[in-house]
Amino acid sequence: MSVSLTRDELSAALSRVGQGDRAAFRRVYESTSAKLMGVCLRILSDRQLAEDVLQETYVAVWNKAGAFDAARASPITWLVTIARNRSIDRLRSGAALRKAVPVDEAFDLADDGASADDLVAGKQEALRLAGCLDELDVRTSTAIRTAFFQGATYEQLAAAEGTPLGTMKSWIRRGLLRLRACLER
Repeated sequence: MSVSLTRDELSAALSRVGQGDRAAFRRVYESTSAKLMGVCLRILSDRQLAEDVLQETYVAVWNKAGAFDAARASPITWLVTIARNRSIDRLRSGAALRKAVPVDEAFDLADDGASADDLVAGKQEALRLAGCLDELDVRTSTAIRTAFFQGATYEQLAAAEGTPLGTMKSWIRRGLLRLRACLER
């Protein structure tokens, strides 16, 4: 069950977690676990390792929530940083490599990965997209980046920006239309 908390609600819940409030911890977990699992999975590319790191992340959140400072970082940024750092630590520890097959066993396997040409073309498309996003006004560009790259919903964006939901939808729709026009040039 996913519970959506605003930035202020999440900050308040983390503050209560720092005081040992288990119900607040449950709310933080339900509100953020899917996003943090995505962060762990993206870095580790192994579901079991990602689940282990996610558990470590929430243990760290329970232990460190008292140190969270809303003036220094948004609550989701703080949580993502913990998940990211734990995932990178696990990756560096070699735990992901211990599950890997020795490279000699892959000698006869076909490479289904993208060719160098495809990788270069993909990089060029990414650069074009970034350039077109930079042409948009900052508010619209930020909303689109947050929605599509971080998975924020219209409701979350509107709450964070302090604007009505319909206004946020309009900003993003107009921004996407300008983005498409830029990419078609």
